[in-house]
Amino acid sequence: MQSPTAFAERVDRNAIETGNAFAPKFDDDGLIPVVTQDSTSGEVLMVAYMNQEALRRTITERQAIYYSRSRRQLWHKGETSGHVQKVTEMRTDCDQDVILLKVDQVGPGCCHAGYASCFYRRAPLGEDFTATADNGIAQLEFSEEKAYNPDEVY
Repeated sequence: MQSPTAFAERVDRNAIETGNAFAPKFDDDGLIPVVTQDSTSGEVLMVAYMNQEALRRTITERQAIYYSRSRRQLWHKGETSGHVQKVTEMRTDCDQDVILLKVDQVGPGCCHAGYASCFYRRAPLGEDFTATADNGIAQLEFSEEKAYNPDEVY
């Protein structure tokens, strides 16, 4: 597969919202948010960012490659742990400012803290918010057990 040389220009709102030209909207830092979802269960695994190079490489390599804002470099998911994400489908939202990746997660999880998903805690809602407060601060509830020991893979 040949890598795209350029994404479409964002000149016409109607074309962006109803056309078929891929015109991702990168923010002022050159990044676009990416929601990553398990292709089988539909569970949201993580949220990250891509720059243009990460997006192009993800398209051509069919593995998730993100941009690490803290390290300011490309981040091939699973390169260290072996827990790669094989991309089965890529979508964009109506105004093309978010990417949705559907992936087959290799290994027991994607979270660097050792969980299957980065969303392993629940925040209380409504009356539960007040009921869980400790000294006025709401407490998170763990919704899953660790899937692996991160010290063994990182």
